[in-house]
Amino acid sequence: MSSNWDPLALHPPSHSEQLKVSFPQEHVMLMTLNRPRQLNAMTPQLTTSIAAILNWFDDESSLWVVIVTGEGRAFCAGADLKAWLHNQSSGTANERENVASSVHGFASISRRHTSCKPMIAAVNGSAYGGGVEMILNCDMVIASEDAVFALPEVKRGVLAAQGVIPRLGRVAGHQLASEMLLLGNTITAIQARDRFRFVNVVVEKSAVVPTALDIARQITMNSPDSVQSSKEGLILSQKHHFEDAVQTHSMSLVSKRLYHGANIKEGLAAFSEKRKPKWSNPAKL
Repeated sequence: MSSNWDPLALHPPSHSEQLKVSFPQEHVMLMTLNRPRQLNAMTPQLTTSIAAILNWFDDESSLWVVIVTGEGRAFCAGADLKAWLHNQSSGTANERENVASSVHGFASISRRHTSCKPMIAAVNGSAYGGGVEMILNCDMVIASEDAVFALPEVKRGVLAAQGVIPRLGRVAGHQLASEMLLLGNTITAIQARDRFRFVNVVVEKSAVVPTALDIARQITMNSPDSVQSSKEGLILSQKHHFEDAVQTHSMSLVSKRLYHGANIKEGLAAFSEKRKPKWSNPAKL
């Protein structure tokens, strides 16, 4: 493990009370959506706060993993449909332009592809629409045994347009993705794990965040340079054909940091000396 962790030195940017931010263990940030009465439905204010915190997180070298969860009985109910109706009725809706110009997608998470740091979804309850879009762009997903998932956009005359369609098609396959997207029905956490394959682990509700923290701990026991380069490789594999992905990855700045950084030397030395490695924060790119 590393020896340069000081949570008191962390100063996240100011953000709305709709988002709680904490640092529960070494190198780990926990973001909690904090609109429990509204089932953590997304608002522009909450999206702005998430974007500011995640942009800061990406630049903070001492933070290696982020966990996102929800306060109360829901993970995220998706978009505020009443606000959407108001925009449609008033003629101020610009859905196509908003999707095209949204760099990081729904809640500044569903299409976020610029970060090589792992993101874990700790799904404490129901996730609908945009909530599922967020989950599909996380690297690992821990779900409560009573969690449910749905993409009900077709039942409301709207569209799941913020990245979940290609992601679900890739993860679950065309036919199962069609089942979720075209029917709009709810599935269980077990189905999400065993049939649709976008949940890693299903646990009791009280164990969701502790399990996510344990997985984060296991990640931070590894070299952050290696972890972040591995995630970058996965991202590139979604954008390029096999050989192009390998070549692009090998020549990337993240790979250069790994091969020229202190952690590769530390990992090899620790193995040779039969001791645990002491990782350092990755250099800023």
